Amino acid sequence: MKNRVARIEQFIADCGWSTANRIRIAGDASNRKYDRLTKPDGSSAILMDAPPETGEDVRPFVSIADHLRTTGLSAPAIYHQDPVAGFLLIQDFGDALFADLMAEDPAEQIPLYCAAADVLIHLADVPPPSVPSCDANWLTEMTAPAFEWYAQDPVAQAEFSDLFHPFAQQAASGKQVLILRDYHVQNLLLLPDHTGIARVGLLDFQDAMRGHPAYDLVSILQDARRDVSPEIEAEIIEYTLAKTDMDKEAFRTAYAILGLQRNLRILGIFARLCLRDGKVHYVDFIPRVWGYILRNLRHPDLSRLTTHLMTTLPEPTPIFLEQLKNRCPKTNTQ
Repeated sequence: MKNRVARIEQFIADCGWSTANRIRIAGDASNRKYDRLTKPDGSSAILMDAPPETGEDVRPFVSIADHLRTTGLSAPAIYHQDPVAGFLLIQDFGDALFADLMAEDPAEQIPLYCAAADVLIHLADVPPPSVPSCDANWLTEMTAPAFEWYAQDPVAQAEFSDLFHPFAQQAASGKQVLILRDYHVQNLLLLPDHTGIARVGLLDFQDAMRGHPAYDLVSILQDARRDVSPEIEAEIIEYTLAKTDMDKEAFRTAYAILGLQRNLRILGIFARLCLRDGKVHYVDFIPRVWGYILRNLRHPDLSRLTTHLMTTLPEPTPIFLEQLKNRCPKTNTQ
């Protein structure tokens, strides 16, 4: 740890920012950390610390950021980089997070969600870069954490994979676009000095893939960290469909399939963050994720999956969630 601190300080000095004040601004479910550096003249930048020994790699972030900027979208400029050590110094987009703006004024929800949808509509018209494909096998495999960590039932996992794979094939067919995957209001910032789609500052896209145009819309409208009402969700879906030539029924079906897939994965990841990593507060998000799972299962085409899931996944009752928290390692309970 001391060696990494020294390497960070050397990187900052090599970038010409040794006089800057440094304040930790964010961390997330990954091993990445972010600091804001502010020079005496008021100029600022963001330091990303992504230790390679923990599995982090800054190179995809740099590559996707470059691609997004070439399409007219606002991804942070990369000022300096050390991919071997896992350090980036990037453009500071400020603090106007969509999540905070919506909390301050709920009337801003629809305009901001529409702005976020406009970014996705734009991406659907841009050829995606060379990134992995979100195909049927990947979609199916990524539901495994729900059974490995939340239900802890490998037999149910195998059964569900067989049941879900045809649905995954349906959602993976057709046009593929760039999907950013962590597309939610905590990763979007309003840039008032920009116009159009460039008003939306984009963060946390290093895991981008090629996939169905509905994937990122699910990500932002079925947000594990905040409630999104069915009414707002329906309005933004309709807004998106009105501005594209996609088949509406096929899109809605794919949306429900991807919503189920994504929330099953998140359910398992949140259980894993508690049980393996000691991050107990993620358990508090599980009831909301469960609600989204039930919302997606209401789609008539998914009825064959409902019986299996409702008999194999424990309902997140207060008692079950408390038992989950009690199994969280006590050495790390942030």
